Amino acid sequence: MGAELLAVQGRMVSGGQSYRGPGAFRRLMLSGVARLRYPGSEAEQLLLAPQDLRTADPSFSTEIYNGHFGLAGTHAVIGSHSPFAIMAPSEAWARELHGFGWLRNLRAAGNALAQEQARTLFTEWVKQNRSFTGLAWRPDVVARRVISWLANCMVVLDTENADAYHGFMRELTSHLRYLSATHREAPDGAPRLVSVMALVYGGLCIAEQQAVTKRYTRPLAKELERQILPDGSHISRNPIVLVELLLDLLPLRQCFVARDYTPPEELTSAIDRAMTALRFFRFRDGDLGRFNGTGATPSDALATLLAYDEAQAHPPRAATVGKYGRLERGSSVLLADIGAAPPITVSRQAAAGCLSFELVVDGHPVIVNCGAPGPENSEFAATARATSAHSTVTVEEDSSGLFERAGQSAPVRADATLIGPPEVSGEVIDEGEALELKGRHEGYKKTFGLAHSRQIVLAATGALVSGRDTLSPVGPRAKGVPVGPLTFAVRFHLHPEVRASLMPGGRSIELVLRNGEVWQLSSNAKEVGLESSLYFGDERGPRDSLQVVLSGSVGDKETRISWSIERVSASARRTAETAARTPELV
Repeated sequence: MGAELLAVQGRMVSGGQSYRGPGAFRRLMLSGVARLRYPGSEAEQLLLAPQDLRTADPSFSTEIYNGHFGLAGTHAVIGSHSPFAIMAPSEAWARELHGFGWLRNLRAAGNALAQEQARTLFTEWVKQNRSFTGLAWRPDVVARRVISWLANCMVVLDTENADAYHGFMRELTSHLRYLSATHREAPDGAPRLVSVMALVYGGLCIAEQQAVTKRYTRPLAKELERQILPDGSHISRNPIVLVELLLDLLPLRQCFVARDYTPPEELTSAIDRAMTALRFFRFRDGDLGRFNGTGATPSDALATLLAYDEAQAHPPRAATVGKYGRLERGSSVLLADIGAAPPITVSRQAAAGCLSFELVVDGHPVIVNCGAPGPENSEFAATARATSAHSTVTVEEDSSGLFERAGQSAPVRADATLIGPPEVSGEVIDEGEALELKGRHEGYKKTFGLAHSRQIVLAATGALVSGRDTLSPVGPRAKGVPVGPLTFAVRFHLHPEVRASLMPGGRSIELVLRNGEVWQLSSNAKEVGLESSLYFGDERGPRDSLQVVLSGSVGDKETRISWSIERVSASARRTAETAARTPELV
């Protein structure tokens, strides 16, 4: 990997609703503040084009030619119109449109038509977005646009048109000045980090901007130290965020090298930590654990990143700061969430999945969480964040964390903040051969007066997972909660490729994996059943699936629900079937 050196000498040529942008007075202030604060001069020459590690689709150029513009899982029919002049079909589509990431597709096409499309669309955007208003001027969208323009500048630049080149550089300067005044206003988490990254990218890629690099390298280092935790997890507790950040951080490090600058130690360290966390969250089937906003794993992007993983070390057993546990024995890998919601400023994608787990056997997913739907299925986003969409325990179908609501009876918004659950603890214990995970939270204390504890043991062979969920009274119920038994459900969401059926006797569920291997889930719960579910961890979109539900009631005394998931040999399966058909002797 390396930044592309731009060899041409001298002058080189080349709608959303959630963010309204600053008003007229604010824009005037920003303009003045930006000119005063921005340490760089007017951009005149590009030196570097950072490598774009994201996968490109060369057919995108043909789609535009045929009047289609597909972004964020949605295809907009634009006909002969500019995509910047139509009503955006979704906010996600508009965000990607104004982020210009699609330039990589036109660059990959590598023909005159694609280059003409890129130049025309750039010019159209400039003409239609001079007001500094709307989603297009949200700081993180501006930052994405700057990085995309730099990385794919060669498909926009026209070496024979000095006026067009000057216009491109003028827009870059304007964007960087704007970011210098607004990057702190970007939403906390990855958007804010990318906003600072764009400023450093600008300082490195544009000639005579050493002051810009110097000014913003330190803020970048501070954000990296704050957001990439010591164990490599991201502060949002969302594994997929690591993928998106690394796709920008790796080329940024190379830009430092290309300019003969020593990359900041904080940058190199953050990359190393994040790579370690990716190994931790990655199952043997290549997917990341579906926790706190992670849905379908972008397999191509993950494969690209892992190719740059120099350590290739065995994943750690626990993410002690990010609060996850990993049990791995034999061919079985189990990942569990043993932490509370992240800080409220970065919790808008987090899920109430405390003490949920996923199990993958020999590269075949068995127990999963529902995962986060893509932008094209945003109507399921709020539901997928609920505790019931995770392989853990619910009480009265309630969530263990508290989602922000506009009113007591108002529905939960897809981007609602999340708090809790309180009093969360968890640990992974190495028992020599077997591995044990313990966790506890009091997410149901305030409403139902209950605490939930979970214990999971993975046998040395990996062929047996033993678990116990305990609901313990820890206080009075909230006013308005009826006296009497409360219902609970222990949920095990199954991967769509797992076939499940209730076994004779009604105490166990037979699970047949894609490779034909048979496992058995058994429990002492009063009711053992199968219900429908939805799985959002597939890049092709939502898939119907099943979930095993262990249900019953809990009163004033402690309730323990024991369960096991065990590999069953063919002979043992035949013996069990025979025993079920044999009449009991009296």
